[in-house]
Amino acid sequence: MFLRFLLVLACGLGLPFSVAAAQPSVLTTIKPLQLIAAAVLDGVAEPEVLLPPVASPHNYALRPSDRRQIAAADRLYWVGPELERFLQRLLDDQPTARRLDQIPGLTLRYFGDHDHDHDHDHDHDHQHDAHDHHDHDHAPGTLDAHLWLSPANAQRIARWMAEDLTQLYPQHGERLQHNASQFGQRLDQLHSRLQQRLQPLADKPYFVFHDAYGYLEDSVGIHPRGVFTLSTEVQPGARHTQALRQQLTAAGPSCVFREPQFPADRIATLSAGLPVHSAELDPLGVAVTPGPDGYEQLLETLGTTLAECLEQL
Repeated sequence: MFLRFLLVLACGLGLPFSVAAAQPSVLTTIKPLQLIAAAVLDGVAEPEVLLPPVASPHNYALRPSDRRQIAAADRLYWVGPELERFLQRLLDDQPTARRLDQIPGLTLRYFGDHDHDHDHDHDHDHQHDAHDHHDHDHAPGTLDAHLWLSPANAQRIARWMAEDLTQLYPQHGERLQHNASQFGQRLDQLHSRLQQRLQPLADKPYFVFHDAYGYLEDSVGIHPRGVFTLSTEVQPGARHTQALRQQLTAAGPSCVFREPQFPADRIATLSAGLPVHSAELDPLGVAVTPGPDGYEQLLETLGTTLAECLEQL
C-alpha cells in the first residue's frame, strides 16, 4: 500500500518513481567526518554535515532546523560527548546515530597522558550500547577527541563506515569496501610524504593555540613547545599568558599557529616584539571542498602549513 501511495504521488507530481523514492541520507556532525564519509561513499551518495564550517563543535547550540535534520538522517556519525557534548542527550537513544570514539581498533590519546597512546581493541560490535563502553580508568573529559587527525584512525573509521553503510546501501557493498581500501592506500602514501618532510623539523620550536593536533603530531614525530589552551572554551588567564610569553622569549625564533576560530590579535599580543612567525592551522577543514579526496586535502594542508613555517626557522 505504501509503495502504491508513492507511485500515485509520483504520478500526481509528474515525476518518475525513481526520483520520488527517497534515498538513504547520511549526516555527520563535523566536516572532517563528512570528508571521510565522502571518500567511502564516492559514486554512491553524498553525505551532509550538521555544523556550519566555522562553528566549534565544543560549544555549538542546536537550531530547530538542526534537530529536524538529525531526526531525518538514516545514519548520523559523531565523535562522541567529549567533542560534541551538546548532542549527548539527543543521540544517546537515537538508533541511527553512531558514536565513532567507540570504534574497535582506534588509537586514543588522553590529555595529561601524552607519553604513550592507548590502542583499544574492544570485542563489542559497532552497534553495542554506548553505555556499556568504558574508558579504562581515564576520567571523563580527558580524551583528546580530535581523533580524526590520525591517518591510522581515519583509515579505521573509513573501513568501519564501509561495513556500517552496507546496511543502508546493500547493493553497493563492494563499492563501499573498495572505496575504503583505496582511501587507506592513498593515506599511507600521504602519511609517508608528511613524515619525510616533517621529521627533519622535529627540533624546531613551535606553539599552538589549541591542543588539537596531538594525533597528527604523534604520527609524524613532531611536538609543540607549548599549548596556549586545552580547549576553545578555556582561555588563558593573565598569569598563564605571561608564562607563555616567557616561553616564546626563551624559544627564540619560533612558529605560533592559530585557528580560524581564534582572533589573530591574541597571537599578536603574545608575540609582540619577538622573532615569531605565525600561520593558521585548520583542523576542521573550513576551506576544504567536500569530496572523496577532501580528507587528504585537509591533512596535507595541515602538514604543509606546519612545514612551511618551521622551514623558515
